[in-house]
Amino acid sequence: MKNKRIRSTGGTGPRTKRPSASPASPAALDCDVFDRRLARHYDELKWLYCELYHGDLAAFDYFISMLRRSWDGRKADLRAQDQRREADPHWYRRRDLLGMMLYTGAFAGTLEGVREKLPYLEECGVNYLHLMPLLESPKGRSDGGYAVSDFRKVQPELGTMEDLERLADDCRQSGISLCLDFVMNHTSEDHPWARKARAGVPNYRERYFFYDSWDIPRAFEKTVPQVFPTTAPGCFTWLVDCQQAVMTNFYPYQWDLNYANPVVFNDMTENLLFLANRGIDIIRLDAVPYIWKELGTSCRNLPQVHTLVRMMRMVCEVVCPSVLLLGEVVMEPSKVVPYFGTPDKPECHMLYNVTTMATTWHTLATGDVSLLRHQLDTVSALPRDFLFLNYLRCHDDIGWGLDYPWLHTHFGTDEVAHKKFLNDYFTGRWPSSDSRGELYNDDPRLGDARLCGTTASLCGVEAADYERDPIKLERSIACDLMLHAWMLTQSGIPVLYSGDEVGQLNDYSYHQDEEKREDSRYLHRGAFQWALAELRHDPDTRQGKQFLGLRRLEELRCAEPAFDARADVWTFDTGSPHVLGVGRWYNGRKLIALFNFSGQFLTASCRETGPFEELIYGGHFNDLGHVELCPYGFVWLLHTEA
Repeated sequence: MKNKRIRSTGGTGPRTKRPSASPASPAALDCDVFDRRLARHYDELKWLYCELYHGDLAAFDYFISMLRRSWDGRKADLRAQDQRREADPHWYRRRDLLGMMLYTGAFAGTLEGVREKLPYLEECGVNYLHLMPLLESPKGRSDGGYAVSDFRKVQPELGTMEDLERLADDCRQSGISLCLDFVMNHTSEDHPWARKARAGVPNYRERYFFYDSWDIPRAFEKTVPQVFPTTAPGCFTWLVDCQQAVMTNFYPYQWDLNYANPVVFNDMTENLLFLANRGIDIIRLDAVPYIWKELGTSCRNLPQVHTLVRMMRMVCEVVCPSVLLLGEVVMEPSKVVPYFGTPDKPECHMLYNVTTMATTWHTLATGDVSLLRHQLDTVSALPRDFLFLNYLRCHDDIGWGLDYPWLHTHFGTDEVAHKKFLNDYFTGRWPSSDSRGELYNDDPRLGDARLCGTTASLCGVEAADYERDPIKLERSIACDLMLHAWMLTQSGIPVLYSGDEVGQLNDYSYHQDEEKREDSRYLHRGAFQWALAELRHDPDTRQGKQFLGLRRLEELRCAEPAFDARADVWTFDTGSPHVLGVGRWYNGRKLIALFNFSGQFLTASCRETGPFEELIYGGHFNDLGHVELCPYGFVWLLHTEA
């Protein structure tokens, strides 16, 4: 069965007017707010929608009626937050924002458990909380929760949608913005749409990509790269029961949605707004570059993707303007940046700084800061309105998406050999390496693999702890804190991965779990160690050293204007290939930061004239011609008046 464009199965005809109300009544005022916001975007929305969906006005009218219905369902507390944030459009650019991402089950068992642990999160300074996928998905066929079978239900073992809404309410009262993943590229094969499509119910196969032979699927696979070439090769799956091929770019149980069908866009947008109306503040658009498919292309980053994201941005500004869109674009900078859109037609509010993350770990392995300096210069040259989320680790693997053309030009680096070195280094196979990680999706044909592990284990804390080597342990803790200090020095929103604040180590228990043992990403998705976290206030323990050290850095960053996202940022030659030098200037406040990416005592220099005060350890510098750094040491130097 070939795909064909169909008309919306939702309401048809022009949007009906709401009953008139007294101009002074709250209902009338709320209606005016919605109409004012809609009027601001209506022409562009209609133009883009009709261009994408070939003038399907019935589908567009249904789309507009759905927006009004979603607005009607938005409760007063959320509408009040919308107004506050509309009046302060830069609220999410403040330097006091600190994020944390966590799995509900691993962190506290249930959503109610997370509510009970909010005081701990506040103690960590967290005011941006990203809950990893928690919507209903099949056991054993969920890809970590990214195969959603119901966008309006929570996994039963974690709680209910009402529990999620209560947690969101409490977070809002505590000044914490809640983030949730929105898996928009595909559904689980157990989703009601997929079940009906499989059964041949009219109008449901058109929501996916179904074909009755391999002719078109094979044509697609000639130009579409494989996402998981070793664990899930190919881009289609043959369904024996209905004798159809269905597009499955990720795993066979994740069926790609067909956004060329306006019904898909309408219904998925309504699902997004349903979550926003439960109190979710940040919607993470998962795998957004993949959502538009076109035969004969790579099906990545196509122009229609940007049209869809632009419309979703306008939808939020109409219905829930306090809600932000976070784009998950795990690609090189040239493909990431377009997802910000333009100043007059913005798309995502925020994007992940994925290349800097990967380059940071490359720098730790090589001890050479050249590529990291080049990467920071590239990011710093972007408009300051572009806001990145900065992180060291997340729920996912580390892919080595480095700037290999630059490395080859300047160092003659061979990509395959270099990736093997990095993976050998961080799995502890390289001589003298104390890193402890595991590979994910190892592809011997391409000499490529991705890396898993917690920050602490990759920094050597696990090896030092196991060997009971106090000197090695101090050095690995210093490495961990130095990397976090570097992350906090970058412009944007710093995000911690749960457990990193107390130096949590790899969890190898996943090897004994039949459902998880084939997915090494569970190495760093282990249960939060609350017993070890109890040691966080004891400075004589490694947990205390890491927790208290990190909190000190976070508090300094929050207090110092030089860390503002609007600051001028530059790098400079420190006289050592192992030391990264970063300067920041904002409103007369100048900060000079030095980071030693080697395990040796080193001396670095900077031509900036003093005097300077060191913020972390204290100390006065008249000039920076001779700054001594411990192994994996760093300094934050603030220029002061003479």
